[in-house]
Amino acid sequence: QVQLVESGGGLVQPGGSLRLSCVVPGSIRGIHTMGWHRQAPGNEREFVASMGTDSTTNYADYVKGRFTISRDSAKNTVYLQMNSLKPEDTAVYYCNVYSWFRGDYYWGQGTQVTVST
Repeated sequence: QVQLVESGGGLVQPGGSLRLSCVVPGSIRGIHTMGWHRQAPGNEREFVASMGTDSTTNYADYVKGRFTISRDSAKNTVYLQMNSLKPEDTAVYYCNVYSWFRGDYYWGQGTQVTVST
């Protein structure tokens, strides 16, 4: 079973920074976009950021100017740099890849990000 592997979550104070990483297996065919969603307790999973194969990026309004998505193709890794973190950013962050070949997303297991004093 194909599995995306995330890392980099943790506890950080408001105003702090974290960088999430996600290793994308090279066996995934037809990658269209790579990105991140998040889910806070009691809430639905929501979009955070994505990057197309042409490096076009999209961000949710609530993270624009604070979060940056990037990738290292040589390492098959996608990153999410999160700056100026707020308590409302607390959530489990999920890496995802949309494959046009599969017609569906692949998801990681999630990594917890907690922003608190």
